[in-house]
Amino acid sequence: MAAVGTVTKGEGRRTMDVMKRVPVREQDAKVRATNFEEVCLGYNKEEAMEEASRCIGCKNAQCVKGCPVSIDIPGFVSKVKEGDIEAAYQVISESSALPAVCGRVCPQESQCEGKCIRGIKGEPISIGKLERFVADWARENGVKPEGAKEKNGKKVAVIGSGPAGLTCAGDLAKMGYDVTIFEALHEAGGVLVYGIPEFRLPKSAVVAKEIENVKSLGVKIETNVVIGKSTTINELMDEEGFDAVFIGSGAGLPKFMGIPGENSNGVFSANEYLTRSNLMKAFDENSNTPIMRGKKVAVVGGGNVAMDAARTALRLGAEVHIVYRRSEEELPARVEEVHHAKEEGIIFDLLTNPTEIIADEKGWVTGMKCIKMELGEPDESGRRRPVEVPDSEYTMEVDTVIMSLGTSPNPLISSTTEGLEVNKWKCIVADEANGKTTKEGVYAGGDAVTGAATVILAMGAGKAAAKGIDEYLSNK
Repeated sequence: MAAVGTVTKGEGRRTMDVMKRVPVREQDAKVRATNFEEVCLGYNKEEAMEEASRCIGCKNAQCVKGCPVSIDIPGFVSKVKEGDIEAAYQVISESSALPAVCGRVCPQESQCEGKCIRGIKGEPISIGKLERFVADWARENGVKPEGAKEKNGKKVAVIGSGPAGLTCAGDLAKMGYDVTIFEALHEAGGVLVYGIPEFRLPKSAVVAKEIENVKSLGVKIETNVVIGKSTTINELMDEEGFDAVFIGSGAGLPKFMGIPGENSNGVFSANEYLTRSNLMKAFDENSNTPIMRGKKVAVVGGGNVAMDAARTALRLGAEVHIVYRRSEEELPARVEEVHHAKEEGIIFDLLTNPTEIIADEKGWVTGMKCIKMELGEPDESGRRRPVEVPDSEYTMEVDTVIMSLGTSPNPLISSTTEGLEVNKWKCIVADEANGKTTKEGVYAGGDAVTGAATVILAMGAGKAAAKGIDEYLSNK
């Protein structure tokens, strides 16, 4: 007989403790460290229904409050519990244009799952894994999001096809607008295709299909259009008849430390390294855009992008070190990403800060001078400030250094658009509630406004801007 508080189901009468999550299948760490296939294998239908049955269906659902795009989480989870996966997908797609993406890369532990009531005495519901299952099931079964029944005759231009742009475009299309996305690169998807590695987010199997779903709503996408060069925002509005513009161009300008030797051969920004590997398939030896395959690589930084760059370098055959000036407790990367990186064999050199990159007479990296750090008093961010430990300098032998210190918006758009205000970090000034900028009819959101942040926060900004644009054009 099953113990109180447990259920038995499935072949072999597997016992499920309702306080614990249904485990999710993953590739073995030693195997996945040698390939670019997806690490997490996700739930099957039985596992998803079992996990959904743990949800207690809160009336005042805190998980929804933790979701930047306000998905009706209890609503879709209850449909999964019933086994009605198509209905679950339609519930999600009312709020999210990219559920298969969000189910894989959102920091659920600090958002929806972080507020789950079930997590107070046990483990929170695996909301992200359930969202991923529903979206994958819909894709495999040809289920599409529902669009607008008729157009309203108004045109909106969206700049950038990343998460903010795709979300804004999808929401506006559902409202009946004629939407065109302008993308600077040759492939749509923004950071989803150039920034996040294949082993976390498959490009053709997931991202391309999500983009097709947005296009199925009537959204048009034009690639190889650089706003500020190919055309301008003023020309889009004055000459091409767009009634409003949304800027979701992201933050693709990398930051560096400014230390000696940073211009040496073998020093990359994480942005370039990941773009070459992801978008240009540089991990394939037959690619026309090869990338340096270092034998010993140092990745400077501790965020999710640093983990992505480090795990990519590992798969390209390197011994990889994460060099971060604070302790593990202060690592800004998701706990899951740090856990996976450690499992795969990446070495963490914490409380360590680079001071100089050493190169040979031909300019190629041979090492990196570092100094040990200790944590002092908290700084303005609330984290304890790292301070140098006297006489602790040493040299790390490396042949490749990847700087993952964050990014800022490219100023091309703002510098070619009269009346568009930016702040001291070159981020576009926009109202957080509706995306409205200082130029009439122009809205903005995502990393172009906030600087580098998460996919789901960019989506939330795109959603807010779509609502703002609709209100603006409805009252115009």
